[in-house]
Parts: sequence; C-alpha cells; structure tokens
Amino acid sequence: MQKTEIKMDNAALILKLLGDKTRLTMVKILDHHDCCVCEFVEIFKASQPSVSQHLRKLRDLGLVKEERRGQWIFYSINKKNEYYPFIQQIIDQLPSQDYHLKELEEKGTRVICC
Repeated sequence: MQKTEIKMDNAALILKLLGDKTRLTMVKILDHHDCCVCEFVEIFKASQPSVSQHLRKLRDLGLVKEERRGQWIFYSINKKNEYYPFIQQIIDQLPSQDYHLKELEEKGTRVICC
C-alpha cells in the first residue's frame, strides 16, 4: 500500500474529531459493522440528536458514509476516503468495541429500527 501524506491542517482536524471518545468509538465500530442511529443511541445512552450530530461531523469530512435501507439510514466507515489510511493506523491500535453490539444482540435491540 502506498503511503500518502496529508496536510497538517487536515491531520489536526481529523485528530480533533477523533479526540472525542464517542466519535472514536463510533469509528472503531463502523470500521467493521454498519450501524444505524438507534443502535448508537442505545450504545452510548445518548439522545438521537446528539448521536446524529456526531455522525454528521464524521460524514461532513467524508469519513463516514450513509446508506438508506427502507426508512432507515445505516452508517459505515468510508474506506475510499483519502484519509482512511491515516485513520486506519489509529483505529487498528484500539481495542475491539464489538462487545457493544453483542450487548445489543443479547438485549434483542441490535437492529431495533428495522
């Protein structure tokens, strides 16, 4: 894989976005799983507007993409984004967050919106 350099301002912006624990956890989860807002609301015990705001910030930079499935929108990491290799180096160092999804499955709320 070819190593690409990113501008310092862009790196700082990405690191600032990922400096928020909620967004960092979202990115780690979304690297391997598609999720909808309702699942993140349950995981973070946060309001829907708060979760949507976090996702919007990630989406505005193109780090996260959305896909409509029926009336619901699912989010995933945008691995085609020019900054993904930079982000991948960070999230590969983080512990798995899959336990959040396992907890939702055990409670029967893994995909409550579908």
